[in-house]
Amino acid sequence: MKNMKEKKQIILGIDPGTRVTGYGVIETDLHTFTLLDFGCIRPPAKLSLHERYRVIHEGVEHLLDTFPANAVSLETQFVSRNAQSALKLGMAKGVALLAATKRNIPIFEYAPKKAKLAVTGSGSATKGQVQRMIQTLLNLSELPTPEDAADALALAIAHANHLRPHV
Repeated sequence: MKNMKEKKQIILGIDPGTRVTGYGVIETDLHTFTLLDFGCIRPPAKLSLHERYRVIHEGVEHLLDTFPANAVSLETQFVSRNAQSALKLGMAKGVALLAATKRNIPIFEYAPKKAKLAVTGSGSATKGQVQRMIQTLLNLSELPTPEDAADALALAIAHANHLRPHV
């Protein structure tokens, strides 16, 4: 019988934003990664912020309905000098968290530097370097675009790496 940690797991990575919320879904057996889906939730700009949050929430719910995730991996809150931007980003993150919490799916958060480190070996990698490494790690024929989706895949891989037994 396989150890619980060796069972395949589905991880949904989310890079929240009010204009673009990137997502990436991988399956891992803790040795390899298999891409299931990636892309972005793009609420129409003409919608009010409240309506955009609804679109993000519904989009994440749809992903969780489609892919029975064992974990959700999100970017830790980025604090900028602009309090309004930080608040809006926090709300986008909150509606994604709510979708996972309603399903009792464990949530894990990783700093952007940790996600970059997990895929490139450098916490200060550029977005292009992250995209190229995601392409290599997931054996993609093209770069994963947009960058928000690649960032979400990096968050999913960061969590998969966190699950690996360290010898």
